[in-house]
Amino acid sequence: MAQGVWTIAEQRDGEIRKITYEVASEGRRLADALGQDLTVVLLGADIKDKATELGHYGADKVLVADDPRLGTYTTDAYVGIVSQLVKADDPAILLIGASTQGKDLSARLSASLGVGMAQDCTVLSVEDGNLVATRPIYAGKAYARVTFEDSWPQMATTRPNVMSITEPDTSRSAEVVDASFSLDDSSLKTKVVDAVKDESGKVDLTEADKIVSGGRGMKGPENYKILEDLADLIGATVGASRSAVDAGWRPHSDQVGQTGKVVSPNLYVACGISGAIQHLAGMSTSKVIVAINKDEEAPIFQKADFGVVADLFDVVPALTEEVKKYL
Repeated sequence: MAQGVWTIAEQRDGEIRKITYEVASEGRRLADALGQDLTVVLLGADIKDKATELGHYGADKVLVADDPRLGTYTTDAYVGIVSQLVKADDPAILLIGASTQGKDLSARLSASLGVGMAQDCTVLSVEDGNLVATRPIYAGKAYARVTFEDSWPQMATTRPNVMSITEPDTSRSAEVVDASFSLDDSSLKTKVVDAVKDESGKVDLTEADKIVSGGRGMKGPENYKILEDLADLIGATVGASRSAVDAGWRPHSDQVGQTGKVVSPNLYVACGISGAIQHLAGMSTSKVIVAINKDEEAPIFQKADFGVVADLFDVVPALTEEVKKYL
């Protein structure tokens, strides 16, 4: 019988990503509810030394797949190995973070394992020994409760920045085990030959605690300087709406929305963003939403916790000056 909760760790350049700790913390809560163990699967190259800290976040076991070909994520390699490990151990629940990488991995993995999956979940619970997942639908206007019947593992991905991270317990340790797997070069259809890195040093939107976003109301790329000034002061990352990205004002990596990045920061400041349905789908789970827009009928105000009906070019610089005084 399937037993145990598994989560998949995410690393980049040998460093564990924040989403890993969110998913491991949630996995620990579910494992406790089931009275079962939590296993975290860690894939990478020369990555074994990172396994210990996963025990601090609740892992009972860390299954390490260490291979030079796993240093950079590729779908074929990761799906192949995780599929082997899951089929060998038969866990009851499998959780993955709904990051860009996690969405790619989870979709292919669910197909490989022949099981269903609940994507981009905001709440997970256990009822009668089974996983119950809650996920937003219709751009966050409604929530669906997803249950699983007669298929294991019960798979779900969690929206970044939604699940709370357990306070690390450094006295807690996990059993670190070398995973047994095979990886045939002939099965690897893709190979990463180069990675172009963002040298700005800013926090990725999906991991940002605060985001200041601009839309069509910014009127041009040069005006994003006022948002960057505010963001620098409060430790935020600058985002953009699809219309601003389509206009060439900001890179696609800055796009928040259904066709960009789904974010859940503690603070989301929307400047000159009307609130199209695809944008709302990408940020509606933010903890506090502040909207600044001249149009009092803008849909963004229906989602906002605080709204300012005014010209952003008057409000944002004034807000920046007030923040400077406060700091």
